Amino acid sequence: MASLWRYLLAGLGLAALLAGILAIVYLTAPQSAPGPDVSRSKKTANGLFVASFQPERGVIKQGELQSWLLTLKTVKGDPVEGAAISVSGGMPQHNHGLPTSPQATDYLGEGRYRIEGLKFTMSGVWQLRFAISAAAGSDTVVFNVVL
Repeated sequence: MASLWRYLLAGLGLAALLAGILAIVYLTAPQSAPGPDVSRSKKTANGLFVASFQPERGVIKQGELQSWLLTLKTVKGDPVEGAAISVSGGMPQHNHGLPTSPQATDYLGEGRYRIEGLKFTMSGVWQLRFAISAAAGSDTVVFNVVL
């Protein structure tokens, strides 16, 4: 009977040792880096505006010219009218800019601006930077688009 208890205690000790090793491996393993922020609505860098960005037709297409809508509101929720908007961007991981020169072409009311001439030529992470100048001041916002 004593021999059975020795085997049982040895087995429990071995199980505890294995559990400890697994815990150490798990806790010291490199953590995966978080992916890019792909939110479609956010405050601008200096907090002057809340910007939302979405494809006009609801679908992101690779290799096609497309229009997107940039909606600008004040932090109180009022539409931003008469804003001057410039667009730049590219693929930071590939170190190149946009293949086209997107422009804010139309003001559609309620703080919505049409951005035309966007083209994503390959899959990956694209960044779109908007410089916004309006009555409240100048600010910027960056959106990530992942294809």
